Amino acid sequence: MTEFTPALFRPGLAATGLATPGFAPPAEGSASAPVVVAIDGPAGSGKSSVSKAAATRLGYGFLDTGAAYRALAWHALEHGIDTSDATAVLEIFGDFDYAISLDTTDRWVRVGSVDVTDAIREPRVTDAVSGVARVAPVRHAVNELFRRLVASAALPGVVVEGRDITTVVFPDAPVRILLTAAPEVRAARRSAELTSQDAAAVAAALHKRDAADSTVVDFLTAAPGVEVVDSTPLDFEQTVDAVLSVVDSTMGARDGR
Repeated sequence: MTEFTPALFRPGLAATGLATPGFAPPAEGSASAPVVVAIDGPAGSGKSSVSKAAATRLGYGFLDTGAAYRALAWHALEHGIDTSDATAVLEIFGDFDYAISLDTTDRWVRVGSVDVTDAIREPRVTDAVSGVARVAPVRHAVNELFRRLVASAALPGVVVEGRDITTVVFPDAPVRILLTAAPEVRAARRSAELTSQDAAAVAAALHKRDAADSTVVDFLTAAPGVEVVDSTPLDFEQTVDAVLSVVDSTMGARDGR
């Protein structure tokens, strides 16, 4: 049975270069280092659900990197911070005590002692995410968290999904995938998930999120060596199969199969 351990992040330690307890990455080239499957893509492309399903079938851990930015946005909003104010975001980031599970069957996110797993999916948090994610020092520190987290995971592999995962966070991952779909398809899928909002509002929000995020990262163009999976004509299971096919072919080529 695979054992999963949570990741705990305190920015103060990252800023000083000190290791967070439990984060002792294996030496470079160590056989114990987990395999990384990096998955990028725009909002509504199905990154989280597809990545989680793929991780389950592979027996890997699953890291939703967007949850860190959502948790920080929630943290800022709880303290009355204007997330468009980069200086204020940096100040509140100093006491951001964040933890996340890598277990595909027991998903949770915490800020301090508060379980924010559901709260970070609220529309008000979604609207604030781009504000905190565009702050360069925050992205740098959080990216370091992701690398340490994966390196120290006692797992055969971790599926990591989010924005700029294949190009900035894990550019050397053995498997890198850009999961995308046509804008109208992404909007329809997101609308189906958010039953409390009408389709037009969801489509508008998705377009706004894409526009804001595109100023920070390029999530629509595959970098060299990144495989594209276009899920526009695919259902969920077909998309998971397509991702697993890329994993199998890429790892097979690497292993000489």
